[in-house]
Amino acid sequence: MEQKRFSKNDSGFVCAHCGSEVKPLGYTSRNHCPFCLWSLHLDINPGDRACECQGQMEPVKVVYDAKKGYIILHKCQRCGEIHRNKAAHEATVQPDNLQLLIKLTAAEI
Repeated sequence: MEQKRFSKNDSGFVCAHCGSEVKPLGYTSRNHCPFCLWSLHLDINPGDRACECQGQMEPVKVVYDAKKGYIILHKCQRCGEIHRNKAAHEATVQPDNLQLLIKLTAAEI
């Protein structure tokens, strides 16, 4: 039997990078700060919180996908791993900083 690759884990947190209080999205696992877009390297599969690294993940680039919208590329400052995370700029609770998302579309990795 195949194991689920996504676990909903939609809890609030305090951003380890900027210190902002981040509220749950209400519909999926929030995995980055909507204010500075930084994340933590917590998951092996989305929402599982099973990764031992725990490093801060810097938003290094944003790409646009016609089906999924803005995708944030995060690079772990501890181990260098890169993850792709869907932006939540249209969320009703603390939407992602749209100006920062747009600025990161021009970033070079």
